[in-house]
Amino acid sequence: MENIYVVLVVVLFALAISDLVVGVSNDAVNFLNSALGSKAAPFKVIMIIAAAGIFVGATFSSGMMEVARKGIFNPQYFYFSEIMIIFLAVMITDVLLLDLFNTFGMPTSTTVSIVFELLGGAIAVSLIKVSNNPSIPLSQYINSATALLIIAGILLSVVVAFTSGAIVQYLTRLVFSFNYDKRLKYLGALWGGIAITAITYFILIKGAKGASFMNSETKELIKTNTVQIIAICFVGWTVLLQLMQLIFKTDILKLTVLVGTFALAMAFAGNDLVNFIGVPLAGFESFKIFQGAGVGADQLLMEDLAGKVKTDTFMLVIAGLIMVITLWTSKKAHNVVKTSLDLARQQEGEERFGSSYLSRAIVHGAVNMSNAVNGVLPARIKKSIDKQFDSTTYDEKRKALGNDAPAFDMLRASVNLVVASILISMATSYKLPLSTTYVTFMVAMGSSLTDRAWGRESAVYRVTGVLSVIGGWFLTAFSAFTVSFIIANIISYGGVYAVFVLIAVALFLIYRTQIISKKRSAKDVNADDIDLEEVENNTLATALFNSCTEKVTKNLNEISELFASSLTSFQAENRKEIKIKIKDISQLNKKIKKNKDNIFKTVKKLQESDIDSSLHYVQVIDYLRESAHSLTFIAKPLYEHLDNNHTPFTDDQFKEVSVLQAEVKVLISKIIKMINKGTYEELEELSAELLKLTENLKNLRKTQLKRIKKEKSNTQNSMLYLNFLHETQNLMLHMGNLAKAQRDFGKHNN
Repeated sequence: MENIYVVLVVVLFALAISDLVVGVSNDAVNFLNSALGSKAAPFKVIMIIAAAGIFVGATFSSGMMEVARKGIFNPQYFYFSEIMIIFLAVMITDVLLLDLFNTFGMPTSTTVSIVFELLGGAIAVSLIKVSNNPSIPLSQYINSATALLIIAGILLSVVVAFTSGAIVQYLTRLVFSFNYDKRLKYLGALWGGIAITAITYFILIKGAKGASFMNSETKELIKTNTVQIIAICFVGWTVLLQLMQLIFKTDILKLTVLVGTFALAMAFAGNDLVNFIGVPLAGFESFKIFQGAGVGADQLLMEDLAGKVKTDTFMLVIAGLIMVITLWTSKKAHNVVKTSLDLARQQEGEERFGSSYLSRAIVHGAVNMSNAVNGVLPARIKKSIDKQFDSTTYDEKRKALGNDAPAFDMLRASVNLVVASILISMATSYKLPLSTTYVTFMVAMGSSLTDRAWGRESAVYRVTGVLSVIGGWFLTAFSAFTVSFIIANIISYGGVYAVFVLIAVALFLIYRTQIISKKRSAKDVNADDIDLEEVENNTLATALFNSCTEKVTKNLNEISELFASSLTSFQAENRKEIKIKIKDISQLNKKIKKNKDNIFKTVKKLQESDIDSSLHYVQVIDYLRESAHSLTFIAKPLYEHLDNNHTPFTDDQFKEVSVLQAEVKVLISKIIKMINKGTYEELEELSAELLKLTENLKNLRKTQLKRIKKEKSNTQNSMLYLNFLHETQNLMLHMGNLAKAQRDFGKHNN
């Protein structure tokens, strides 16, 4: 029997390695967001600093089993076998949950997930115990107060962090403005002194509090001399930074951002590490207690587990190495960071999230409130404030950098790090359960709001994104509890065999999320626009024309193939195949839409003399988009018709469709050939053929109406057939207009 538990302990550690990987992928946003967003240093330098912070934090951590110390459940009332069920349920759930969130690029809290997984697993086992022995109430097994405190912490984190970030960024921008280079010469050392002092105190309170070299006396010394430590650090850092600025021309903001990145990475590894390996270590400690007890697994109450469990240093070093490797290699970590940067970036661009009623209501309310405040403020004060927030010069600098432009400046990055450090330090000193993820994310959102990064063109979408992330946090708690509860029940009734089945299922689901992640990356289609940054001004229009020609012919080939294959699948009554074609058509629409969304950015780069080229480029993309829409309106009704089990077209209708399909294919081929060659002598002939096709479609409609009159076609069949004819006509009309627009586009580039 003991051998089974040896295997289960090995399983727990295997799951711990997986949890470390997915956990770092999730929490990378905490310490990478500011440095990467402001491009304070080259990517490799930022990663090296973050990796160093992680490794130092992991090594310094004493590895105290924080989850046990919080007392989610009372281990003295559980037998060893029951404790192992809880721990296995927690680890399987944690790996699955974090991996799923990472796949979709949504940051969540590892602290909240582990707490609610423990709560779900413990309640599941407790309910079984209560059913067997009703004399002991559920409240004796579970400490629900901690879970409620965590929920309160979520709400507190959201409100306090967002508000603090917004207020501090507003005041900082009022002092420094966007043109802060001159003011930094005089105030830079003072600002840097405040910032790095806050970060230093953060390292002492949060980052190194679990270090083995920090005994209780040292911690008490820091606590009782907080004011003196802050004062000495402030004076010391301010003087040092002033000297560094004068002698070495040190960029204080860059130094602040990099020091803050190291501090947050260190704190993450030093404290959040227990979220990933705390449960397996507790399981290992439980097993050692079980080995030394000499009694059965169902007879040994885990009273010895109620204390604190220390970790061997070599385990922390191994965990740190795994985290560092993951940080460098995980694409999902970059996806999570990208979500935060997209919501905080200063410039306009494609928005990741859509609009929602709640976000629109919030934005409308905020605009009305802003208008009310502006109506009260004197004109002089309002003008002065607007001047401080005028980002025109900064926007010009960013525009000149092109693709190398940062998402926001280093002043905002330093505010993000300083405010997050202060809030987390205060929460830690007062033992409040503020999540690192919640604080860093919401501070970044608050600072971006008051920095006027959320303009009228983007505010609704950014608010939707923030609400989506916040909703995901609450979903974390609910999902963690529910899944862990279910898995614990399955293991309780299924035994060891259920464990291995669940692990197999977990591995399969992780494999599936990897596939989803790869598909999402593949579907993250680029607009295929040529990089106009590297092209001479006098050849911009020509480069755009060549890029457009290649893009259009490629898309027309796809449209022709999808039109034909959709009809073939419909005729074969192959629902599965036509559903695949609809997905391909949807992907094509997204690709063309992205081209259209980038029109503003592309046209801005062209010279004034190229205005006609811009006009024709816009027309080409518009007609291409309409063609793809028509294809959607052809394929979807065909699938819905089959999905509702309606009768397909009659033999006569299929004969007509077959002839029409061949004609459409020939016409599209002629358009592609014409565009590729760049010669349009046959355009008049093509127009005549399109008119002939239109007349043919008119005759087919008449034929179908006669069938209806003679009751040879039912309602569903007739509606589908007439819709197909109508959308095919629209498709070909857009194709003809596209050919003409491409011809005119070419004329202005010869």
